[in-house]
Amino acid sequence: MERKNGRGGIAAGMISIMIIALFAAVLIVPASREVFKKLSAEHPYAMGFIKFALLATVGEVLALRIRQRAWILPFYIGWRMLIWGVIGVAITFMMKTYSFGVSGLMEAGLLPGKGDGFLSRLLKAFYTAAVMNLTFGPTFMATHKCTDKYLELRHDGVKKPGLKGVVNGVDWHGFISFTLFKTIPLFWIPAHTLTFLLPPEYQVIAAAALSIALGIILSLKK
Repeated sequence: MERKNGRGGIAAGMISIMIIALFAAVLIVPASREVFKKLSAEHPYAMGFIKFALLATVGEVLALRIRQRAWILPFYIGWRMLIWGVIGVAITFMMKTYSFGVSGLMEAGLLPGKGDGFLSRLLKAFYTAAVMNLTFGPTFMATHKCTDKYLELRHDGVKKPGLKGVVNGVDWHGFISFTLFKTIPLFWIPAHTLTFLLPPEYQVIAAAALSIALGIILSLKK
């Protein structure tokens, strides 16, 4: 699934650190932060693609660095960035969909907590995070699991893995018992509750940054 690639691996490490530093600098400097907010508002899908393609891929590189104790360049990194970018577009769309949906339900009195105070905003963030992660979350995670397995099989020499080969190759027991039953309630729902408390223009980048945190958590666990 990955390779220790000497200069390539070290370059991946340096680029990863530079990407994190760049995003941090953009958000810290007032002028660049305003440009970032403007672009996120006017071009949400393009920005969602860029944020996830860069930050989620960096998360994979950092996770491998912790787990393997060396800078490692993942195989098919270009395809991985493309997949993460497409996921970023989908997540941008779904975050808005669930946020507006929960707001409508609260306004209609179909969910408790209607109001303008902090408690109301907290409940809205929690509802949105919970519903999104319990419905869209498993679908997105399973899809990404299959794309990872497909790339892994191609790297192992299987020219045409096919849907059956991909599905049979995934550890679904581990996916359900750990990814769904543990990371969703213990990590994703609390983390996304905090994410939905942020201003809208920062929510997608926060969601992308969470992939870095989760990669590190999983690596430490292993």
